[in-house]
Amino acid sequence: MQDQNREIRTTRIIKAPIEKVWQAWTEPEHVTHWWGPAGFSSTIHKMDVSEGGEWELTLHSPDGVNFPNKSVYEEIVPMKKLVFEHLYPHFMTTVIFKPRGNDTHIEWAMQFDTPELRDEIVKAHKADQGQQENLNKLEKYLGN
Repeated sequence: MQDQNREIRTTRIIKAPIEKVWQAWTEPEHVTHWWGPAGFSSTIHKMDVSEGGEWELTLHSPDGVNFPNKSVYEEIVPMKKLVFEHLYPHFMTTVIFKPRGNDTHIEWAMQFDTPELRDEIVKAHKADQGQQENLNKLEKYLGN
């Protein structure tokens, strides 16, 4: 069930073929180059892209603060869909990939348990802005 009050949603056309975009989202050697908001870097400790598989990473802020993250993949439809549960703070992420010729349309939604949690995460971490910055970094990484 979608509830815009609990959601952060972004859509973007990425100027790269779906195979390349899928790899950038699912292979740690690619993800580490673009994951995180502007100025952040990431270290991936584990990335098992399979249903029930865990994804553990640390985001490193520009001022040296580390943010450990852990997610569990719930659904994977190759070249079409990724769903993972982020454990703390708790939210569900769904990313839909659609080919558009040589480009890829991405729809990325983060669904929080409550509108209050969504608002808290946006206020504390600028997650709405960060989602856009993540996609900007992805585009740059893929050569756009």
